[in-house]
Amino acid sequence: MAGNDALLELAHSKTTFSENDESARKRPSTIIDVADEAGVAIGTVSRYLNGLSVRPANRDLIEAAIHRLGYRRNALAAAMKSDLTNTVGFLVPSMSEFHTAMLEQLGRRLRTAGRALLTYCHDDDPASVDDALKFFAAHRVDCLIMDGNEEAREGVRELISGGTPVIFYDNDVPNLAVDRVLVENRAASVRAVGQLLDIGHKRIAVLAGDQRNYTGRERLEGYLQALRERDIEIVPEYIVNAAWNESRGYAGMLRLLSLEQPPTAVFACNYNMAVGALALLKEYGRRIPDDISLASFDDVPLFRLHDVGITAVAQPVEKIAETITGLMVSRLSEEGALHAPHTIMLGCDIILRGSTRRPNARGG
Repeated sequence: MAGNDALLELAHSKTTFSENDESARKRPSTIIDVADEAGVAIGTVSRYLNGLSVRPANRDLIEAAIHRLGYRRNALAAAMKSDLTNTVGFLVPSMSEFHTAMLEQLGRRLRTAGRALLTYCHDDDPASVDDALKFFAAHRVDCLIMDGNEEAREGVRELISGGTPVIFYDNDVPNLAVDRVLVENRAASVRAVGQLLDIGHKRIAVLAGDQRNYTGRERLEGYLQALRERDIEIVPEYIVNAAWNESRGYAGMLRLLSLEQPPTAVFACNYNMAVGALALLKEYGRRIPDDISLASFDDVPLFRLHDVGITAVAQPVEKIAETITGLMVSRLSEEGALHAPHTIMLGCDIILRGSTRRPNARGG
């Protein structure tokens, strides 16, 4: 099992249970409930249950929590998990900055948990998604970690029915009995757009992600919510679907600058679209933030190296990886195999840099 440090954030994360998952109804207490009730890490509870040494103070807290919750170990769960291969699947749409960072962080943590990571990149190709799920099933991975993908719905159901747990991150697909580790996309977008409003911008455009994705919808809704909360008119021409793509971010920025009344600020819903927008602005001789302000979801090293620095929403990649690892270790333990699915939401930081400032007289 992983050490307590790898599970610490999970024990104190905000945990909710999906109302859509039938298995979440009237569930018995789990090891995660005991950890929350006792105020200790899941790894600490696991050590106690497996007869390993635990600090006396923690032991007392755990025993009291077990008594209050009426927690019972599940012998069937232990029997189900006796044939582990110690390999974990990692299915990603692309080797972008974000997913590569996740690969690095997960790989490091899974090594300490005694497991190897098998990675498959599907490039948003439905046939490739199907091939990937068959690949992981054939290799009998203990668990599959993946960016939620609607094309994978039936394949994920088959994996779950075969006893392989699945953990979604970054994007969601509803009504599947999987664990989820997601960030507060909507709330972070509200804050990012709110910062632009706070410094005086009223004409704010958005380069939105693919609206077929949960994440794309949530980030766009955050933009809209921020405007509604300040009674700012929503201008349809300021909403550009750039589908997470750098080239479409470039074209979208050109479209916005071509408007009779162009925006004074732009919120890009991921860094690829922001990079495309930056390329267009440089090509057309527009200066940031003198001519236009720019903020982006996702913080990448490039943004720190830009002349003025790009204001960005920073996803907690390390915490996401820690939380996924903790969930996986719990799910594969004898106590966790039959747990109801968990959805854990993590907050994001807004990194303020020089790309956002008050609109000048010419711009607004």
